[in-house]
Amino acid sequence: MNVLITGGAGFIGSHLAERCLKEGWTVAVVDDLSTGSFTNIQHLKGNANFSYTIDTIFHAPMIAELVDCCDIVFHLAAAVGVKLIVDSPVRTIETNVHGTEVVLRAVAKKLKRIIIASTSEVYGKSSQVPFHEDDDLVMGPTTKGRWSYACSKALDEFLGLAYHREKGVPVTVVRLFNTVGPRQTGRYGMVLPNFVARALQNEPMTVFGDGRQSRCFGYVGDAVEALVRIAKSADVTGEVLNIGNDREISIGALAELVKQRTGSSSEIVYLPYDQAYGPGFEDMFRRVPCLEKLQRLIGYRPCTPLEDIIDAVAADMREHPASH
Repeated sequence: MNVLITGGAGFIGSHLAERCLKEGWTVAVVDDLSTGSFTNIQHLKGNANFSYTIDTIFHAPMIAELVDCCDIVFHLAAAVGVKLIVDSPVRTIETNVHGTEVVLRAVAKKLKRIIIASTSEVYGKSSQVPFHEDDDLVMGPTTKGRWSYACSKALDEFLGLAYHREKGVPVTVVRLFNTVGPRQTGRYGMVLPNFVARALQNEPMTVFGDGRQSRCFGYVGDAVEALVRIAKSADVTGEVLNIGNDREISIGALAELVKQRTGSSSEIVYLPYDQAYGPGFEDMFRRVPCLEKLQRLIGYRPCTPLEDIIDAVAADMREHPASH
């Protein structure tokens, strides 16, 4: 199979490229390196089945050429991280919406298969946990820029599924829940790599809010395994699927666990949201995926223990400190 991965030099994209190459597939990646890093894919350059293009997905002729040469597209290119979203809302919306539009137009011309990476953020302020794929989405007001990312990714989903219904494009949407692991940077506000990096330096670990908000953290290896299984399945077109781990932990407890696993002497400090992200910032209290549909359709359920994930992230940071 010939695979195209947009955002392929990113954290998840680079792991997916490795996994697809292990399948014996030919892999092409495109990335503008705005949040990805060439070091994530440098070790793949010697593989005859791997190629890369450093360019923006806004470059429609280039995207059309790459799509022509592939059987399936994993569309992972997107603005990522709470910090980037808060600091650059225009870039967030344009990258997510217009970028997805360019890719969908290209796949529609040749009716190529596409898997669109969405996010658990689309569930918004919903308090009905665990989140099911057909649940209502509860967004905050347009006056709060924090919701621009969730709305832009929801629009990606609407657009992808519209192309499926109207033009017959084989589209699958996946909602990724807090995917973590080696190579992930804390530069854009990702909580786990931030905690681990601080803990390894015995520096203060900052928890935003009161720390009672909870999340579920899934291992990147589990996420890419699910993506590869989805690519192999013919029964998931037109579907929306949650991908993540359903073990829930509060952010305060996560900080304590990271401190314990790394043997750190770091102090855990608490910072109000408005001091971190500005007045009126809103966050979700809980975010837990229902994984029944994923397990039913592809026979797989992410299950790597959080302790193992923390150990893997810490080991990677010790080995490659300059990358973080």
